[in-house]
Amino acid sequence: MTNPSNTPAPETITSPEERNAWKFGFSPQAEIWNGRLAMLGFIIALFVEYFSGQGVLHTLGIM
Repeated sequence: MTNPSNTPAPETITSPEERNAWKFGFSPQAEIWNGRLAMLGFIIALFVEYFSGQGVLHTLGIM
């Protein structure tokens, strides 16, 4: 059984500058950017499908 007082506290991000920092690896900032870019890609895929009438893979010629 582990002692909770010996476990490190999770990294907290308090300032907006630190939250938007471009850091690599397994860090909270990297996960924030990963989520933002995934949301952007999803919205772009929806627009492509809506305006072209085909899916993204058809538009790219993969299917």
